[in-house]
Amino acid sequence: MLLIYGSTGYTGRLIVAEALARGLRPVLAGRNAEAVQMQAQSLGLEWRAARIDDAVALDAALAGATVVLHCAGPFAHTWREMSDVCLRQRTHYLDITGEITVFEGLAARDAEARAAGIMLLPGAGFDVVPSDCLAAHLARRLPNAERLALAFRALGGASRGTLTTMVENLGAPGAVRRAGRIVAVPQAWRTRRIDFGDGKLRDATTIPWGDVSTAFYSTGIPNIEVYVSMRPVVRRAAIASRWLGPVLRSGIVRRLLVAWVRNRSPGPSETERERAASLLWGEAVAASGQRAEARLRGPSGYTLTARAAVHLAVRALEGDAPPGFQTPSRAYGPDVILEIPGVTRTDVPST
Repeated sequence: MLLIYGSTGYTGRLIVAEALARGLRPVLAGRNAEAVQMQAQSLGLEWRAARIDDAVALDAALAGATVVLHCAGPFAHTWREMSDVCLRQRTHYLDITGEITVFEGLAARDAEARAAGIMLLPGAGFDVVPSDCLAAHLARRLPNAERLALAFRALGGASRGTLTTMVENLGAPGAVRRAGRIVAVPQAWRTRRIDFGDGKLRDATTIPWGDVSTAFYSTGIPNIEVYVSMRPVVRRAAIASRWLGPVLRSGIVRRLLVAWVRNRSPGPSETERERAASLLWGEAVAASGQRAEARLRGPSGYTLTARAAVHLAVRALEGDAPPGFQTPSRAYGPDVILEIPGVTRTDVPST
């Protein structure tokens, strides 16, 4: 049985719709009983309600579940409680986080998960399935790589949940991996020009994306940077945040920004998602200077999240769930991303 926790959120609803399109009958769950009940009854599905901080209620909610697909963020506040109950219930755990601290926290529970015989697979959405698979593919092409750069250009808007997580991280430093360790760097630390496949070079700037954590576990490459294509005004704002950190982290600023987020639409419309696309690029470099480069193209980030998360959940439901902490490519191989409708990969000849 698949249980989707956080089913009433913007991305949770997309995941529920994808699960139904795949012929699944998931159990819906979340903290707001009224909202979950209304959603489930409209779809003819079973539902359960439990707050994330109520261990007894969570245990009852997950009873009988083979896989939980955890969609309630910000995950920095929810991953530990959900993984606790999964370990107790011996339920496979998947989530759609993009937060480095969550990946690292779940990686530290690898031995517990193996002892319980369950899989812990965070980042089952846009972050990090496509980029993780791209990283593993590049490592396969260049096994002696010592440096890895990943970049993406996500066309389309952001959901309220994504914006809330961004607000929580305002004023925090950036992050890269050096010699196998995650180290802090200034926001917008480095910018480089990247061709995402349309023949145009675009500026892309470093961000503390989830692959700074996960790509190391997937590839063993010790030096990792992740970039995103952003508008100059956004880059300037990121640079300014280096000095405005205390202000951005203040309670009054965060409350104002959270209120602004709550007044926005839940996320991109169906038309906007259909028009959008995800463009990813990666480069692995060996000490000799030899390079391997590749690109991915897929549907919008939210569409890709729903398709990828449900696809991996189905694999786990079918018994294909290696125990312990996993990344998408470690669990299912670098080519699992190509099983997602609308995704293509292009290799640039090695140099």
